[in-house]
Amino acid sequence: MDSPVSAAVIAHTLSAPWSSPVNARAYESDHDMALSIEGQQVVAARRNEPGAFEALVRRHQGPLYNFCLRMLGQSEDAADVAQETFVQLYSHLGRLDAREPLAPWLFRVARNRCIDVIRRRRTVPLGIVDDSGDNLSSLEPADDEPLPDELAERADLQRLLSSAIAALPAIYSEVVALRYAGDRSFAEIAQILDCDEGAARVRFHRAKGLLRRQLRALVEAGT
Repeated sequence: MDSPVSAAVIAHTLSAPWSSPVNARAYESDHDMALSIEGQQVVAARRNEPGAFEALVRRHQGPLYNFCLRMLGQSEDAADVAQETFVQLYSHLGRLDAREPLAPWLFRVARNRCIDVIRRRRTVPLGIVDDSGDNLSSLEPADDEPLPDELAERADLQRLLSSAIAALPAIYSEVVALRYAGDRSFAEIAQILDCDEGAARVRFHRAKGLLRRQLRALVEAGT
């Protein structure tokens, strides 16, 4: 699914000169050569090299928008949050470590902004708990039956899946959205959510059970 959050929208918002394609190798110094291509693009974007920031947006806009869409269930809100996240990236370029992958930082920012939107709606209980607390044990047992992979691939079920994920408490919708829509590994999810990998896996398996129940309720309601 193509994201409506285009580089042109971000370019207009930031008034950045992105008319030329990025060529990260063109701006390498001896120090930069030790960086990944993404790290080189971060350094180039700091220098306002044409096309550098656009390249970063293009690299991450699809998974980031999909994550926001699954969290929020509304395309306009998802596009707004994704755009705000890239605006924040632009303003923080000088403070980021170019040696570190950019995705965890972007998804943390987007996650926090999504939670702000959900709070404003006041329709979904956040249920945020301490990772070390016992609150998880008081919930329903983990459902280890895997969510059918084809569900996330069938175009006719995308709206239903988005609605089901958005209806979950944020502590669960975020981990499902990161895994299915953001295509993040459990190690990355743990980094984004600031918990250990085991806690991220437990939260995800509990989320699957809740998600299946929510999907069943939506189907029975004829949504």
